[in-house]
Amino acid sequence: MKVKKTKSGYVVPLVVSAGASANRIMGEYGDRLKIAVSAPPENGKANEAICEFLADELDTSKSCVRIVSGHTSRKKEVLVERVPKSALAAIIR
Repeated sequence: MKVKKTKSGYVVPLVVSAGASANRIMGEYGDRLKIAVSAPPENGKANEAICEFLADELDTSKSCVRIVSGHTSRKKEVLVERVPKSALAAIIR
């Protein structure tokens, strides 16, 4: 999986399964990190759940995690700011 470093943080490629039974990181799926969220894929609810879930997993504020592409797609890119790369590596494994 290619996590891209930017001047403001890291961009993590995701593939998302919305409407799941629980929020969880499912591991690498091809060149992306697969995440399941229980929120439905409507009106931005799943996108919000992704940001909240990743912020909790990375022990950071929700404002440090935002979707930068793929707002209406299962394939998304999320920008994570003010989090060390070691924290990202820990949740990917």
